[in-house]
Amino acid sequence: MQAAVRSGGPVLNPALSIDRHEGHSACQPPDDVHVTRDVMVTMRDGVRLAIDIYRPAIAGEPTHAPLPVLLERTPYDKRGTNHGDRTRDDPIPKSKPDLAVQFVRGGYVVAIQDCRGRYASEGVFEKYLGEGADGYDTIAWLAAQPWCDGRVATYGLSYGAHVQSAAACLAPPALAAMFLDSGGFSSAYHSGIRQGGAFELKQATWAYKHALLSPETQRDPARLAALEAQDLKAWFTRMPWMEGHSPLSAAPEYEKYLLDQWRTGLFGPYWTQTGVYARGAYDTYADVPMVHMSSWYDPYAVTATENFLGLSGRKRSPVKLILGPWTHGQRSVTHAGDVDFGPEATLDGALAKDYVALRLAWFDAWLKPDQHAKDPLPPVKLFVMGGGSGRKTPEGRLDHGGHWRDETAWPPQGARVTDFFLSATGGLSTAREVVDEAFLEYVHDPLNPVPTIGGAIASGAPVMEPGAFDQREGPHIFGCLPPYRALRDREDVLVFETPPLETDVEVIGPIRARLFVSSDGVDTDFTVKLIDVHPPSEDYPDGFAMNLTHGILRARYRERFDWETWMTPGEVCFIEIEAFPTANRFLKGHRIRLDISSSNFPHFDINPNTDEPEGYGFTPRRAKNRVYMDAQRPSRLLLPIVTR
Repeated sequence: MQAAVRSGGPVLNPALSIDRHEGHSACQPPDDVHVTRDVMVTMRDGVRLAIDIYRPAIAGEPTHAPLPVLLERTPYDKRGTNHGDRTRDDPIPKSKPDLAVQFVRGGYVVAIQDCRGRYASEGVFEKYLGEGADGYDTIAWLAAQPWCDGRVATYGLSYGAHVQSAAACLAPPALAAMFLDSGGFSSAYHSGIRQGGAFELKQATWAYKHALLSPETQRDPARLAALEAQDLKAWFTRMPWMEGHSPLSAAPEYEKYLLDQWRTGLFGPYWTQTGVYARGAYDTYADVPMVHMSSWYDPYAVTATENFLGLSGRKRSPVKLILGPWTHGQRSVTHAGDVDFGPEATLDGALAKDYVALRLAWFDAWLKPDQHAKDPLPPVKLFVMGGGSGRKTPEGRLDHGGHWRDETAWPPQGARVTDFFLSATGGLSTAREVVDEAFLEYVHDPLNPVPTIGGAIASGAPVMEPGAFDQREGPHIFGCLPPYRALRDREDVLVFETPPLETDVEVIGPIRARLFVSSDGVDTDFTVKLIDVHPPSEDYPDGFAMNLTHGILRARYRERFDWETWMTPGEVCFIEIEAFPTANRFLKGHRIRLDISSSNFPHFDINPNTDEPEGYGFTPRRAKNRVYMDAQRPSRLLLPIVTR
């Protein structure tokens, strides 16, 4: 096939790129919407991807006036249903076709495409790497259709946001606006696939789930049976995995990409490819109106804030940031884990009537200027957690409360970074230590890691759950064993906390810890967790240690991520750990707490405390790790405190 060339890549000839076939069944559309299913659009390499196209209609016949097109690209079935696509008032999620009807009635053509190698599309699926070119070519094809006015806007959650950003890195000429929800990798190495050099094991749970749903599996009963026979939780106790020795062995293409990600520990060319590294394309990234939305208990809060900062200063078009108190995609519920954030917590009612209304208002503002639609968003819209009663709700959750706030910048202009110094007595204070030598130590045993209890997690089922929880082990949490202690009582967790606060303290922004550490091994991990400690009450006699954010650093990458620097046993090193951002109001009487350890499993893979290559830790050893807190080695937590 011949292709004309335009700056940024090939533009496909519509006459050569389209074929139609009958795919799986779909519900009959209403009379005011016309649907063309499984339109096969040919990409630059000859692979055909399937799109369903929804157009305004009269008595079932499509109208012919050209309109802007809203495009969603997804690996999750273009006719499927996402569990987050509900409203505050209706808990039953709407399917993608149902949502497409609402967008069509808002005055748009809607195109929903299965990503390469997924559902009705041809080709082989390779997670993240190739979505830029496929997105570019799809946008070019849509813009050339007679029912499109030449402008294509994009929307989508999670992977549906990753593919938007991948295409925007190539700046498709017809791209007109974007709404990225919980994704769009600023740098997948630094947050999303790895963090601090450690590997995020949600990639393993995701790979297993979607290997089961892949077209190859659905066509092959033996492969399906082999995958269904796996006990994923049991496999998480038998790591690391190898080719032919993993729950994905029957789906070798999924096993391969997962092991490639796991083993590629050095930051380099693999991690700067289009689709996983928007940072490298900020200067050439599409200059269109865009929203970056995420939440405090979502792994893409770092991505959203980094993309906002990296693009808002470079682009003429408006760039907006939204951060809510939710888990991944759960924008219409008030709780995350075992904590409720109050009736204001949903997007519904705070930003718009519901999520569809918000996106329509956003696209109308930039694609229908003749209708004088107004920009519906401030530069930054964020939810500050805290301020609730601390009692137990009727549903059995902690009432932590919170409220929305409009800001002009991220972090808020009033945020000032304050050092909280660690003391050998377990204190956390703005007063610097004056003792000559002080440290605390613990033993990190790779065979007995600190269990993950909530946090910024997505796609972690069935081995981990996102959100805010009392930091206490329990029989329902993977990796916990009797007697089910509070994490603070584990011998491998160091706890530092303030006295009960005399006034409210509001923390909004990125969270960092600067530590002086040593180990008797050549490598180990250091983890941090910021916690809001609710005081004991009638409902919570032992109090409630609510996790806010966490971070990790693999010591071999303490100097730079593209080079391994082994530790010298006993030698003191300086490290800085970056945690996920947060926004929380610590109430008077609460305590600010920092936990330090060397594992957070199964959120992150376990460091064997050896110099074995990433993903090959077959000979784990215990490591005695120290954190120093004296006049010459003042380990500290850096908190962005907002005063009004």
